Amino acid sequence: MIINEATAKEIARKLEDSEKSRSQMQQISQQFPEMTIADSYAVQKAWVELKQEKGHAIWGHKVGLTSRAMQLSSNIDEPDYGVLFDYMFYQDGAALPIENFIVPRIEVELAFILKKDLQGPNVTVADVYDATAYVQPALEVIDARFQQVCPQTGVTRKVLDTIADNAANAGVVLGGRPVTVDSFDIRWAGCILSRNAQIEETGLAAGVMNHPANGIVWLANKLAEHDVKLKAGQVILSGSFTRPVSGQVGDIFHADYGPLGTIQCRFVQGA
Repeated sequence: MIINEATAKEIARKLEDSEKSRSQMQQISQQFPEMTIADSYAVQKAWVELKQEKGHAIWGHKVGLTSRAMQLSSNIDEPDYGVLFDYMFYQDGAALPIENFIVPRIEVELAFILKKDLQGPNVTVADVYDATAYVQPALEVIDARFQQVCPQTGVTRKVLDTIADNAANAGVVLGGRPVTVDSFDIRWAGCILSRNAQIEETGLAAGVMNHPANGIVWLANKLAEHDVKLKAGQVILSGSFTRPVSGQVGDIFHADYGPLGTIQCRFVQGA
């Protein structure tokens, strides 16, 4: 690692300032070209600790980059993860204040709500099923505090930046109909995502590592390396099975999960 604890905390403070000002900052991969994924997670950890110092509580975790196509496009061979805080959660029909985001985009997910702790190593899909109270539809709002393209160099943002930026997480909208994991084959859970009544994306949950529970398996075992466990009551986003769709003021998103119900939200000014 080349980013020490003091530097990680400094970058975390800059990320916090960027979030408040809604002004993107230069990619840290430009500042530290030799940085590794471990450095990125060190920055994320410093940012999480900063949020906790401000009184925010961890309500769950997210898994990202779960599809093979996204991993190839990001030059990474495994998913990434981030933390879900209390202030990030919204319910079906929510008005999402645009001033809470910079360049928000919407992704389709399934959320696993746990009734038991899960701690790796050696967690299996059967363990995830046993620990899950229910699964329900969710939309993840992703965002970016790092610039997409560095104006000085023209270099595009890297996955190293995204991981440091809490794996791009900025919000979660929960809705639809909760179901138990054994009530049907959740690989076949599908969604039609519309923006302003125009269908933008469709997908199946099997796109998440062949089974969305595999996202939870990977996360529980990965976090075990840092002596972190998934806790009962937490919400775990298993990974998107559609591409992200951009949102701006006035946009209305409608996600139809068929038998699992629907979620609707909209971006508004000054909610």
